[in-house]
Amino acid sequence: MKKKEDKNKDLDSLRQDLGGLNNLFVTGYEKLRVSQDFELRKIVRGAGGKYRVVKNNLAGLASEGTPSEQVLKDLRGMTSLAYTTDDPVALAKALTAYAKTNPTFTFKAGMVEGRVIDVKEINDLATMPSKEAIFAKLLYVINAPAQQLVTVMNAVGRNLAVVVDQGVKENKFSE
Repeated sequence: MKKKEDKNKDLDSLRQDLGGLNNLFVTGYEKLRVSQDFELRKIVRGAGGKYRVVKNNLAGLASEGTPSEQVLKDLRGMTSLAYTTDDPVALAKALTAYAKTNPTFTFKAGMVEGRVIDVKEINDLATMPSKEAIFAKLLYVINAPAQQLVTVMNAVGRNLAVVVDQGVKENKFSE
């Protein structure tokens, strides 16, 4: 059994982690083997997140006064947290893919950009394109009109050059 000092350290550590979070996924992990847990932690790290198994009461106490308070109150069952300060879509994709191969891993709730979301919205988030893909599409949309303008401007000069060249070949321009 943990000493009160150790419990307070755990509480402070979790409170510090939850204090600045806007992206959090609350999950259930019943019946996961050690190897599956190790694989899950590796996947979460690969997506730029952190994974932590928590006691429900500890999570409730640590979340008081933080944006995640609404998500972490009244938890039941075995609970773990996956969170990131970077891209929530990448973490949602990684967790959803893992949940498909391990049906005992489930979602309870989530919070993205400070807004509470349910399990359906987590699945919707996982189907979104990544930040990089969105940026690439945005860059294309911004760049396309400029490319078209340059093409049109070049066409005028090219067409003029063709007309002058044909005129010279046909001797229509006098010297």
